[in-house]
Amino acid sequence: MNESEIIRGQLATERIHAAQVANACVAAFGAQHGGAAQPPAAFREASVSYLVWVLSRFEQRDQLLAELIERRNPGAGGALEQTVPLELGELATRDGTSRQALARLEAALTAVTPETARAAWQAFGRFFNSLWCARREAIEGHLARLPRIASWRAVCAIDADSILEERTRYAQVAEHLPPGITLIGATGR
Repeated sequence: MNESEIIRGQLATERIHAAQVANACVAAFGAQHGGAAQPPAAFREASVSYLVWVLSRFEQRDQLLAELIERRNPGAGGALEQTVPLELGELATRDGTSRQALARLEAALTAVTPETARAAWQAFGRFFNSLWCARREAIEGHLARLPRIASWRAVCAIDADSILEERTRYAQVAEHLPPGITLIGATGR
């Protein structure tokens, strides 16, 4: 397996894991509990920590990508300017950003009443599973065309430490899952 395959695999894994954790949160916090016990605080802490961490990393990647797209203009110079597909410029402005997902997550976390919290978690889930996932998949599809490993490194910022960090955070979520909640993705993965 070459380095670009490792990076692409990790991007896909992070996207899938993020969807699984988001859906577990929606199932745990966005459902009618009807007297059932609230999910444990350890699950809330681990899952929110994971989502903030991974969504922030995706947002940072999008910022790096936007900078590379900006450099495509002929007067900007730079070694990577011709390796970024032009279609990524359109995707960079599409709704479904990680920043928008983080704002919806914050709304769910700061909701005052149980009813508004349920509604906010459900809205977060709908956004995440539609706009966010579609945008990420489209971006990753275009990134797959990057010919140089230096471009992959510059855009993705994935290394052994970040892979281990992601796996550790994901394992913490899995360890604290409430009864009846599973880690499945938007498409049942």
